[in-house]
Amino acid sequence: MAHADAINASLEQWENWVLRRHKKIPNNKRLFVLTCMDERVPIEQVLGLQPGDAHIFRNAGGLVTDDVIRSAALTIHGFGTREIIVVTHTECGMLGATGEQVTQSIEQATGVKLSEIALDPGLPEFRLPPESVSRWWKTITDVDEATVQQVEYLRRHPLIPADVSISGYVYEVETGRLRRPGQILASMVSKAFYK
Repeated sequence: MAHADAINASLEQWENWVLRRHKKIPNNKRLFVLTCMDERVPIEQVLGLQPGDAHIFRNAGGLVTDDVIRSAALTIHGFGTREIIVVTHTECGMLGATGEQVTQSIEQATGVKLSEIALDPGLPEFRLPPESVSRWWKTITDVDEATVQQVEYLRRHPLIPADVSISGYVYEVETGRLRRPGQILASMVSKAFYK
């Protein structure tokens, strides 16, 4: 019978894996991660995550958007998530260009005025007035400030409970390491040394 018990336990474990959303089984770490879509950010490796540990949301810049709020609210209220980690990164494609430049480039490439189309195919009424289109791209000028701002957006949103832990980090593409926003160790060491 011991062998049958092991088989049944294995089958139950597999069934729980396959049906975990239907059974409302949370991810292993009750964690939601927001990060950039950039392929240079190996988020699972950087955070030490295994399959099943977290819900991972990637978008351009790792920035809070309506879909991030939608997804975070679902994982928190539907699946028991208790922690959110935001990871932005250096040398991000969202750094440098302005929203106006991106809008102009996309409109020239497509021949489409962005203020005249539905931006979400499932919500044809979702359109932006011309003066808001450039802000929709959410370009950034400082990755450290952007990280802090994303954490604050999540903390202040009414769909994210106050008891959910939210933190943010910057992944340095050039070193392959995480750091806290504003804590660039080389500059901290030189400032301390020359005091």
